[in-house]
Amino acid sequence: MIQKNFFKIIFLSLLIVGCTATPPQQPDNICSIFKEKNSWYKAAIRTEKRWKLPPYVLMSFVFQESSYNAKAKPERDKLLGFIPWFRPSSAKGYSQALEKTWEDYQDETGNRFARRDNFSDSADFIGWYASKGYFQGFEKQDARSLYLAYHEGYTGFRNKTYRKKQWLIKVADRVQAKSQIYQQQYWGCAKELKKKRFIFF
Repeated sequence: MIQKNFFKIIFLSLLIVGCTATPPQQPDNICSIFKEKNSWYKAAIRTEKRWKLPPYVLMSFVFQESSYNAKAKPERDKLLGFIPWFRPSSAKGYSQALEKTWEDYQDETGNRFARRDNFSDSADFIGWYASKGYFQGFEKQDARSLYLAYHEGYTGFRNKTYRKKQWLIKVADRVQAKSQIYQQQYWGCAKELKKKRFIFF
């Protein structure tokens, strides 16, 4: 009986580990990411079709915001310099979406059961937010401006609040650079990925 329960525990542990989302092995290569995680590729294509956001821009956002960590959260502030205190914001998950903004997304899209630690939901959220900028003249491939608006809000972007945050401008530049690298890689494997889309699950 003890041996039987032991094997049950081992099985359940392996099942839990298998279900836990892990970051891709080669996060700097979008082709490797999509080949390793076909469900992410499908989610990126759905986001592109629905919100017109290119996969390489989407992935540059996720890379910057969470490093592909489903459970990512801002580090806690330190009380007296060493005691873990509150987190600086409610950001969470792949997209690091704030709780209120995520609720707005759920209300507008009707995706009431969306979770921030779900890659497909996070990809859809980023596409939804980016699409709001297209009507304001944002280019779909302008990862830098889209990221600044993602961080500051579109009102903040129009008011150029980011100009007082040199650190944020540097981050946005990194997002743009990553998007361009991903873009070149993606163009080299897009046809292959499309062929395999319905083969692997």
